Amino acid sequence: MISKDSKIFIAGHRGMVGSAIWNLLSENGYSNLIGRKSQDIDLRNQLEVEYFFASERPNVVINAAAKVGGIMANKTFAYQFLMDNMRIQNNLIEYSLDYACEKFIFLGSSCIYPKLSPQPIKESYLLSSELEPTNEGYALAKISGVKACEYIRNQFGRDFSSLMPTNLYGPRDNFDLDTSHVLPAMITKFHEAKMDNHSKVVLWGSGRPKREFLHVEDLAKAVMFALENKLPENLYNIGTGEDISIVELANMIQEVVGHVGEIEWDSSKPDGTPRKLLDVSKMAEVGWQAQIKLKDGIKSTYDWYLENAYSLKKVKII
Repeated sequence: MISKDSKIFIAGHRGMVGSAIWNLLSENGYSNLIGRKSQDIDLRNQLEVEYFFASERPNVVINAAAKVGGIMANKTFAYQFLMDNMRIQNNLIEYSLDYACEKFIFLGSSCIYPKLSPQPIKESYLLSSELEPTNEGYALAKISGVKACEYIRNQFGRDFSSLMPTNLYGPRDNFDLDTSHVLPAMITKFHEAKMDNHSKVVLWGSGRPKREFLHVEDLAKAVMFALENKLPENLYNIGTGEDISIVELANMIQEVVGHVGEIEWDSSKPDGTPRKLLDVSKMAEVGWQAQIKLKDGIKSTYDWYLENAYSLKKVKII
């Protein structure tokens, strides 16, 4: 039985997702949280991870550690995205099983689903057709983690579950233009253009694809819900159930930032999947729903960006 003093290891506790989970659990009285910096443990290293489990014996493991990036990073470094993520999750899953953890929560991404899935995407559509080529390596790694948790659940009766969030954003996001996802990249581009006398902003693709965005604090609440309840199935989508075109997203961010210059769409760059909206009815049925509206979330994220911009790479602010 998970209690407030259960030993909970949050892998990736300093990242955007892990820190949001850590903060929420701390605020709700969980007093025995464990985190390790990457300098202290390389989660890709099997021996280091086994030593950690043998020494600490956590009751719960939340896997918020992953190698992540945007379209260009995924496409350019497909091998690293596949292998690094498989090594991280394989070590965490294997030793959570071997060292009898009471609960394991695996975090993935909606990119595990086929490129041309019917919309909205149900959990049952997994492996029903081809993946989006630009992030196939990352998706394959996460699919293997989902299946490992499913097999452990079925074969050993252990409480291993997988939560697949849609596109995440929020405090501590990555705003580096070379490696970030679309929403934080737009915040950086519009802010820098605003500081440059409202110069033109060039954005990738046609702007026609539609995407769903979830604030990271809503994901943290979904993780706490999974921690405090035994989910009846292995795989659950985590999202808002609402999507928006990239053009609409750009206009919203432009308004929040206060940029009044021109937007140019570079149609020579890839769009990725045409639409990616999750069916979140399964999670709603067990009792969880997202709460933060997109525009409110963008405003709070931009506020965080402004307050912390001096420590972020490639960000200019006056």
